[in-house]
Amino acid sequence: MYELFFKNMTEKVKLTRDQQQMIRQYLVPKKIRKNQYLLQEGDVAKYAAFVEKGALRAYSVDEKGTEHIIQFAFEGWTISDMYSYMTGEPATYNIDALEDSELVLLNKSAQEEILQRVPEYEEYIRLQLTGAFMSMQKRITSMLSLTLEERYIQLTQLYPSLVQRVPQRMIASYMGLTPETLSRVRRKIKERWE
Repeated sequence: MYELFFKNMTEKVKLTRDQQQMIRQYLVPKKIRKNQYLLQEGDVAKYAAFVEKGALRAYSVDEKGTEHIIQFAFEGWTISDMYSYMTGEPATYNIDALEDSELVLLNKSAQEEILQRVPEYEEYIRLQLTGAFMSMQKRITSMLSLTLEERYIQLTQLYPSLVQRVPQRMIASYMGLTPETLSRVRRKIKERWE
């Protein structure tokens, strides 16, 4: 366990064996089954979860019962309701497993301790947050400026395994579309290439 976690980290910052060992003592391994919740709306997000194996999604449910997927997380990605994690307030998102998954959990107090003791970890977190912010900005820009067809093509090019691992109805939710609209978009794209 923790192989991908440390591989991801050491690709961005240099850590000594002693630093890795110190960080390791704060990590909590967790396995969850497909459809099992990691977090439910209204609970406080006690952990940020790094995905060693599997797939998860973060989503909200509106008053009509419609799911709105905010994020997917596959191997090498981190997921949490970050607002709840950072503030201790109730979560606005649900997070559940799309596949049987193996996670590395880190609670906020452990993260703060590591930040104090390992300066390289602070650099790693800064790089992670910068990457997340840039991805969010790119997603907002594409939603505002690209056609539905262009957005779908961009999504499948950025995350090619997404269409193999995630049901189309969830991709539609992530894109802010109904499944029927996504079907029409995919049909248009297919017709264009025939």
